[in-house]
Amino acid sequence: MKAIVVKDRWLRSIDEMVVDPNAPEPTLGKDQILVEIKAAALNFFDILLVQGKYQDKPPFPFIPGAEFAGVILKVSPGAKTTLKPGDRVFGSGQGAFAERIVAQISNVIVIPEGMSFVEAAGLYITYPTSYAALVLRADLKKDEWCLVHGGAGGVGIAAVQIAKALGAKVIATGGSDEKLAIAAKYGADYVVNYKQNDWVNKIIKITSGRGVDVVYDPIGMVQESMKCIAWSGRLLVIGFAAGTIEKVAMNRVLLKNCSILGLYWGSYSRYEKETIPRVWDGLLHLFRQGRVKPVVYHKVYYGLDSVRDGLKAVANRATYGKAIVVPNKGESKI
Repeated sequence: MKAIVVKDRWLRSIDEMVVDPNAPEPTLGKDQILVEIKAAALNFFDILLVQGKYQDKPPFPFIPGAEFAGVILKVSPGAKTTLKPGDRVFGSGQGAFAERIVAQISNVIVIPEGMSFVEAAGLYITYPTSYAALVLRADLKKDEWCLVHGGAGGVGIAAVQIAKALGAKVIATGGSDEKLAIAAKYGADYVVNYKQNDWVNKIIKITSGRGVDVVYDPIGMVQESMKCIAWSGRLLVIGFAAGTIEKVAMNRVLLKNCSILGLYWGSYSRYEKETIPRVWDGLLHLFRQGRVKPVVYHKVYYGLDSVRDGLKAVANRATYGKAIVVPNKGESKI
């Protein structure tokens, strides 16, 4: 099997990622399925993972990659599931940068009708992250103002669509005209370039001086966002794509009477498993209605040897939506 394998040490950079043409086949365990991967998503945390900088550190050797879509090849004997060989599924598991993967049955979902493998490959982590943050943590309501930082990125563009579906008024930020145009295309009512020094004032003006009720921040812009959050607003900490973990001026939390809420979707499987089906029921309902749609970066990367190029594009913020790799170069229509 072909796969990218991190063998015995953390990598200094993603340039050191190489494809092993003779990687060991994954072994099917209890309540697991074996999937032929048709497409896999490229995430910023994949870069951190191979360098040993992510909160999760798998033992060596390991195959990176966490999101995939494909066809079930085998189901473990005795598993209580309706899933069967031949089903088209998407999900998450360690080892997506490979031709095949073993995943827990609980971590895979049947692909909605009419959705391609490429579209489905990037759904499992980003969309529930945004849904859980906005619905469960922030309790975003109709007609509230929602500021989404990085509105053209993977979780950002999901947050824009979900916030609109909830009836909120959405302001999205981005660092280029292209990114702002993408955010607007997928539902943002207003767009603001966060690289301009007056972006906070622009948001205050857009909201007629009131400020935003909810801030969705996957970048690390908490400190500045506190200047344009409304009284009793909610600020969602999703990630630190800018590379810096901020120190917050707590006097502003006091004066704005606001809440700072963290969301780490990966921990729900450990601490709050019962919430996961509820989130997916809500999301799949929105997908079926067409109110939320997968957004895939226009350049799909073909072949596992192109994972490095794709991750570099993600690291340089050149992509929008989800960047996707197709492991088999011969499969161009999936």
